[in-house]
Amino acid sequence: MARHVRKGDQVMVTAGGSRGHVGEVLRVVDDGERVVVKGANIRTKHVKPTQQRPQGAIVRQEMPIHASNVSPVVNGKPTRVRFVTKSDGSKVRVAARGGVELSVVHAARKAAASTKKKSAKA
Repeated sequence: MARHVRKGDQVMVTAGGSRGHVGEVLRVVDDGERVVVKGANIRTKHVKPTQQRPQGAIVRQEMPIHASNVSPVVNGKPTRVRFVTKSDGSKVRVAARGGVELSVVHAARKAAASTKKKSAKA
């Protein structure tokens, strides 16, 4: 299923304790249901002592946020996403605000190349 956010996108958190925070999507987890945003939803984790850390540690790390609580950022503002199929058959993500193309979801199929091969054989 196509998602409105992908790894590497600049997004704004629209709900929760980190609301209004803008950051990059570091990774997508749980089959696209949750995302980890750089600098948002930071939690403190107490780590037991190990051979690498004999004193133990208190680690601060980003935790996943539900994908519905983030929106891609275009010109500093959050936007919804539309999926548009172009005439060449490629499917792209387009920002509802301003119509900026965000990324290609599916590249165009090489139908023209396969047609040429068929006509050459005949």
